[in-house]
Amino acid sequence: MDLQDYRQQIDRIDDELCRLFVQRMQIVDQVGEYKRANGQPVNSSSREREVLARISKAMPPALEDFGRALYRSMFHISKAYEAMHKEKDSLLYNEISTLIHSKPEQFPKRAVVACQGREGAYSQAAAERIFEVPEIMFNNSFEGVIRMVTGGMCQYGVLPIENSTAGSVNEIYDLLIKYNVHIVRSTRIKIDHLLLGARGTQMKDVKVIYSHPQAITQCSQFLGSLKDVQVVPVENTAIAAQRVAKDETRTSASISSRSCVELYNMEILNEQIQNYDGNHTRFICISKDARIYPGADRTSIMMVISNKPGSLYGVLSRFNATGANLVKLESRPIPNRDFEFMFYFDIELSIYDDKFASLISELEHCEENFKYLGTYSEIV
Repeated sequence: MDLQDYRQQIDRIDDELCRLFVQRMQIVDQVGEYKRANGQPVNSSSREREVLARISKAMPPALEDFGRALYRSMFHISKAYEAMHKEKDSLLYNEISTLIHSKPEQFPKRAVVACQGREGAYSQAAAERIFEVPEIMFNNSFEGVIRMVTGGMCQYGVLPIENSTAGSVNEIYDLLIKYNVHIVRSTRIKIDHLLLGARGTQMKDVKVIYSHPQAITQCSQFLGSLKDVQVVPVENTAIAAQRVAKDETRTSASISSRSCVELYNMEILNEQIQNYDGNHTRFICISKDARIYPGADRTSIMMVISNKPGSLYGVLSRFNATGANLVKLESRPIPNRDFEFMFYFDIELSIYDDKFASLISELEHCEENFKYLGTYSEIV
């Protein structure tokens, strides 16, 4: 036999597998209908264990682990298929469906927007990218921004969530766990860090540099080349610039944006200080209430996943079964709960796709704590 003969054998086996798979899923559907009609839970851990034990005995030792893996995947696919029948039982999906099918509301051009920092902060640039005419109110902390939104002082808030070189802003993920807010839009801002000093400052005289911890990380190579210079983290790059602008000793500098040069009448000491030219920060726009605006194609969720072998794989297999593109996965430890984590997911899947209903309905039922953060679009 040659290679072509082997391939033809595999094709015949695959044809039979396809026929049996369709037959199996049809029976899965019938079992689900029976359980729903008789008020029985659709998922059964004991039944899964029973099947895995039987499969293990039927497999040769060399294939036993692979056989169990195959059937675990089969269980997840069956659950995802069953979820297509559970949308009406999902309160969350019904709420999302109401938002989707209500009268389309265009994203506002004008709004009162909370940002962290001061005039000249990168969050201000993000707010001006998201809104045509934002009325910006500043707060010193990220949590303060969220409280301004949840308290009704501002309609929206803009927060940095990840940077292309320094990674995720972990504090934001922790705040998304703590507060009930919704993401309604996102954007990416090109970050260009400059070293700034008060007018008349000479680089040779600089003894201390102030900036936000993320900016410090993004400029670590430049800072590592300096001798006898103290680096001090502060709340924001614009706050750093404002502080340095008032330094009459001319011995401090800040890592800040170009807009701070004119705002605070500062001197550019160095323009090439970030580690990489392709430095972007992604910002999210939050609101108190869930809203879905036209063009939304990205969904963010959070969930607690049980600390058991294969639990994360089980969730990821649901994304795979529905064809959803998982573009972000982040884990954060849950305060006061040892060795338990909240997982954050960004998913690209049209809300008008029937698979979206299936995915949301299944995820809502599959774990102990599921949090829908919003469906939105990202502007570039």
